[in-house]
Amino acid sequence: MEPRPAWLEKYPELARLVEKLTDDECTDLEEEPAKLAELASQFLPDLALYSPIVDLPELAPASSDVVAATLPEAKATDMPGRKREQAGAFTAALEPLQHTILDWCCGKGHLARTLFTQSRKDVVGYEWNSDLVADGNRIAERFGDAVRISCQDVMARDILVPEKTHAVALHACGDLHRQLLIQGVAADVPRLSLSPCCYHKPGKGAYKALSKGVSIHEPALVLDRNDLRLAVRETVTAPAGVREQTKTLSQWRLGFDGLQRMLRGVDQYLPVPSYPPGRMQEGFPAFCHWAANKKQLFLPENTHFEFWLEHGQQRQREVYRHELVRHVFRRPLELWLVLDYAVFLEEQGYSVRFGHFCPRALTPRNLMLDATKK
Repeated sequence: MEPRPAWLEKYPELARLVEKLTDDECTDLEEEPAKLAELASQFLPDLALYSPIVDLPELAPASSDVVAATLPEAKATDMPGRKREQAGAFTAALEPLQHTILDWCCGKGHLARTLFTQSRKDVVGYEWNSDLVADGNRIAERFGDAVRISCQDVMARDILVPEKTHAVALHACGDLHRQLLIQGVAADVPRLSLSPCCYHKPGKGAYKALSKGVSIHEPALVLDRNDLRLAVRETVTAPAGVREQTKTLSQWRLGFDGLQRMLRGVDQYLPVPSYPPGRMQEGFPAFCHWAANKKQLFLPENTHFEFWLEHGQQRQREVYRHELVRHVFRRPLELWLVLDYAVFLEEQGYSVRFGHFCPRALTPRNLMLDATKK
């Protein structure tokens, strides 16, 4: 959006440092942001705090316990392998399970069935998509699992959280997991456990902290939707082919961005919707025609597509390096958000465990809050 971010002028030495990085060095630093934080700390001294700030307790139990808590493949109908492992790790980290369980935004009930298999406690699921509800109940009945999924919009004003339940959510997005926190404490549930995700969804206006303690300091950190999106900008679990496709599409978007600025005579970013992956084989010129049509722009017949593709490739190289610095702040920002939730739960009389429930390689969204009523 900004060809020359403001920080480049404020920290020119840091800009020169990242702009000189090779592609291999960039790949290494993208996987290990602590290394870049250490390098950049000579220009941003506070980044020396990066490693101790992001160092959290490991809530994940022994691998044998995780395997024992994971649904066997024979029972994992319609359940992707990575999701099956995440549900197993999440469940194992919650042992012992002592209450009836409410699975919030449960989809087809994959986590719900995992929790039932491990706890043998009844599980209730809330899911708004009626097709997923029907499929989930059919799968649970097939395997004889005491799981009942109800068609329920969890954002409804009259939402009811049953008393004396253990409310759980694995990767419920944004306002959905915040609603669980608010409604869960209102119902005085004895235990509430979640791994949050997609903090920017749906999100309108500036972010509002949940806890009183954090709200006192909130004016010093005003976050909009784009800021919140930064917290989940990781592709550690994406296959190599997907990463390469993402890189190519970024080059195309940046190439078209330069083209549209020239055509409009306006040096301003123009948002373009998501491009259908199935059309990637059509090439860059087809993408430009598609994007121009979406924004009601006319492309001249003599448009020099090779020039603009090279422009996009060069811009992607610059953006990639500048974003390395931005991405150093991903995990600290996510921790700030989730620690706000932890403080909120403590203010409501809960004792809170906070840490990782699985390795980052399984999912970057590996944070868990596990709150028990005192």
